[in-house]
Amino acid sequence: MSWTRNDYPDSLKNLPADVRNKAIEIANALLDEGYEEGRAIAIATDRAHQSEEGDTSDKVEYHITPHDDGWQLKKSDGKRAILVESTKDKLLSKAKDYVTDHSGTLVVHKQDGSVEDHLYQR
Repeated sequence: MSWTRNDYPDSLKNLPADVRNKAIEIANALLDEGYEEGRAIAIATDRAHQSEEGDTSDKVEYHITPHDDGWQLKKSDGKRAILVESTKDKLLSKAKDYVTDHSGTLVVHKQDGSVEDHLYQR
């Protein structure tokens, strides 16, 4: 059975549309090669995520920076904080989930504003 953008396994429904569409394309190719459906879906989902992670050119960049109330997560061009926490560690765990869910990249800054780390970027 081949899948389409409108008819695909439930396990793909929570993926971002671009990742889901790539996974459908890969899974259909794997089915044509004789893979079982469950195995094809698992492999396709993994490869689709890898494919999308490799292209960071259109990913939104988010920054963790100091804030009056502790630390904040903002889009690179954002005017308001998306998340604010009293400590950097508390914010970092929430920010990682948020950025992953939004297929973005994360730039972590030090207290002085300089860059400490880049995450989810290849």
